[in-house]
Amino acid sequence: MKPRVLEILKRLMAFDTVSSESNMALIEYVRDLLLSKGIESLIVKDETGKKANLFASAGPRDVPGILLSGHTDVVPAAGQAWTVPAFEATVRDGRIYGRGSCDMKGFIALAIDAMLDATEQPLSRPLQLALSHDEEIGCVGVRRLLDVLHLAPVRPFLCVIGEPTQMQFVLGHKGKGSYRTYCRGLEAHSSLAPRSVNAIHVACDFIAALRQSQQQLQEQGAQDTDYDVPYSTVHVGQIVGGKALNIVPNLCTLDFEVRNLPADNLDRFLEQMTERAELIVREARKLSSVADIDIQTVNVYPGLDTHPSVEAVRFLKNFAAPDTGTVKVSFGTEGGLFKQRLDVPVVVCGPGSIEQAHKPDEFIEVSQMDAGERFLQGLLGSMRVQ
Repeated sequence: MKPRVLEILKRLMAFDTVSSESNMALIEYVRDLLLSKGIESLIVKDETGKKANLFASAGPRDVPGILLSGHTDVVPAAGQAWTVPAFEATVRDGRIYGRGSCDMKGFIALAIDAMLDATEQPLSRPLQLALSHDEEIGCVGVRRLLDVLHLAPVRPFLCVIGEPTQMQFVLGHKGKGSYRTYCRGLEAHSSLAPRSVNAIHVACDFIAALRQSQQQLQEQGAQDTDYDVPYSTVHVGQIVGGKALNIVPNLCTLDFEVRNLPADNLDRFLEQMTERAELIVREARKLSSVADIDIQTVNVYPGLDTHPSVEAVRFLKNFAAPDTGTVKVSFGTEGGLFKQRLDVPVVVCGPGSIEQAHKPDEFIEVSQMDAGERFLQGLLGSMRVQ
């Protein structure tokens, strides 16, 4: 790993870019670093002005480029049992420890370094960099950047999302829909419970319907054995309801998610759950007209399904390590959004293992950084004017 890469990584990791905080200091650092080599950046801020995405391009402007994409935000370190400073790079025993080292500031450091190198050689197509905010809370920030890139006259030839894959080519991942459901009943003294509508009971009926839908997806939905769980999944992650044991609750809130194969339609799933909710409500309203189930969409992002035979994948294989395979993963990325908005082939490939992400003492192996550096140098070499 080049000293410059390590220095950039140390600077990136020193910025506390937990999703609840601003990432502007990091974005401004990257902007200034690129500008030192004559690379101008497009900064796309969110509505508050406290967070931003960055897009930069080096090389010719009139041909499709290779876009390297990464998210700048990290998950919180508070409450975890860290033995090293969370927002500081600790290099020890062939590893670099610290929040974001693996997910995914290691790749961002390599991508910035490659951009700087790109200014020193003639390229046949541009090398581009996209940095986004708030990926960890549902791929939120990149959407505004894609609104801008969608209008560009020339779109990328290929997008590489640098999530930690141990430098394997991830060509597919599931999409995700997050939903909050408000189940309403009629409040009463618990001694009169049969005469009112218990909102928690309504929620339990709805959860039973969700579990039934999971069974149907498992038995009748799309199947893809390239995934550890080869079908779409439904999961209730949180439920809140009730004020006291002797009060029939009038409100119960539950959060559920669907992680869907690209072949399963989330809109259709939501229609089916709405129909089942109406049946539950119809029964509950025999006791009170206030009974209700309101399903609200919190966040949705699409899955990814890149065919291994597309030209962009074959292009990357020309300089990838011989043991590079193609796989699919259960975790989500921004890749589906890039494909959806820009109609660009997407490959997820970056240094580090997802097994280390989001944990205390998060780390990335120096050997993985070396592998990522070789990959991007190979990429640059393939783009050099012959």
